Amino acid sequence: MPVKPVRSMLWILSALLALLAIGCELAPPRDAQALAFAAPAQWSSNGHFAEPATIGWLEAFNDGRLTALVKGGLTDNFDLKTAAARVDAAREQAVIAGAGRWPQLSLTPGYRRETSRTGGETSEHGAFTAMFNLSWELDVWGRIKAGQQAAETEAEAAGDDYRAARLSLAARIAQAYFEFSEAQLQADVAAQSVKDRGVIVDLVRGRFNKGLTRGLDLRLVLTDLANAEAQLAQARNEVQIIGRRLQALLGQYPDNQLAQSRSNEFDTALSLPQPPSTLAAGLPAELLERRPDVIAAFKRLQAADSRMESAEKALLPRVTMTGAGGSSSAALTEIIDPRAAAWNLAAGLAQPLFTGGQLQGEIRFNEAKVQEAFNQYQSVALNAFREVEQALAAEAWLRNQEQALREAVQQTEASRKLAVYSYRQGLIEILTLLDSYRSTLNAQSAHLAVQRQLLNNRINLYLALGGGV
Repeated sequence: MPVKPVRSMLWILSALLALLAIGCELAPPRDAQALAFAAPAQWSSNGHFAEPATIGWLEAFNDGRLTALVKGGLTDNFDLKTAAARVDAAREQAVIAGAGRWPQLSLTPGYRRETSRTGGETSEHGAFTAMFNLSWELDVWGRIKAGQQAAETEAEAAGDDYRAARLSLAARIAQAYFEFSEAQLQADVAAQSVKDRGVIVDLVRGRFNKGLTRGLDLRLVLTDLANAEAQLAQARNEVQIIGRRLQALLGQYPDNQLAQSRSNEFDTALSLPQPPSTLAAGLPAELLERRPDVIAAFKRLQAADSRMESAEKALLPRVTMTGAGGSSSAALTEIIDPRAAAWNLAAGLAQPLFTGGQLQGEIRFNEAKVQEAFNQYQSVALNAFREVEQALAAEAWLRNQEQALREAVQQTEASRKLAVYSYRQGLIEILTLLDSYRSTLNAQSAHLAVQRQLLNNRINLYLALGGGV
């Protein structure tokens, strides 16, 4: 008595499941804390910051203008919109990768017309057709599922990339905002320097007209005034460059409106505040679970593992079901009559025997991709630790530098006033007076620069810690 097809299928599936239990072992799950280098228990720089890391750094600056610019940029920036589109594309790619786990069914309607000749007579007849095809690979070993899991994990990594891009954009806008404010203040300092040099020119010209000083002194102060005017032009050019760059980050046309119009609203923001005094850096181990770029690199390592699993399972037999059928009728209304339908259904087992090294090559290829993803994760994690340590150490040095330059500004301003008085009394040469003005300008400019560097470093630290906006 022949074995029924259903019983044959059950027997085949039972045998395949038994083989699956014997021959397929999943790789152990990855551990994000398993690093190829020794990570410290605390930060080597300012290691006493053991409380949870600061979250929501933007509000810590207490600057409404800055907050508004960052939020506007996060909405309108085109690079961020591109990153969001990549996330959507990666999610749909995961849907595509998993489609093979479902039956694939297609319908092909048509019309066929034939001509025949019998006994010298020609006859024509036609028929409407409706054919369908069914194909389904039973994912017994989970090969297709592993590929789908890889695509889904890649989509999650793309989402983490978007979060990293969002944080990076917020940081760049904030840094450009402070850089623009510094450039405006530098231009104000340069303008004041030109005004002061003009006063000196008037003073020396008056003394020269009275025969109290040499023509060389007048030439020297006029040269110094011209140099100051050149520095002012350079400072104003820097303002428009930074202003246009900030507008581009905000998704706005770079028409230089920020530099051309200094409204009262923006004037109130034209200052460089001290960074928030309190900062919690958390523990190094927390960084691996908080920074989106580190998380994305780890997920790509997991995706590489899943692709490796899929490549290995391609060596196992594939169980497929195929079906075909349809109906044909001269009358379109009869094509849906079940009595006119014919169909067939078959199940098959395909075991790869020789593929010219393709399957083995794909396994070795994915092994290399796993190693690449593993080393990339180690590199991203190590760079994350470096950025935090570097920013923590730089903050202390920058604060010391800012205090020293603040003292230098006070001293140079006092020495400049004394130099003017001494020159009027004829106690010093003109070169000494000019040097005092240059020293004042340089000290003020350097102090503004280090103030902005201190703010930038604090933002870099927030970004390195993976803090949210």
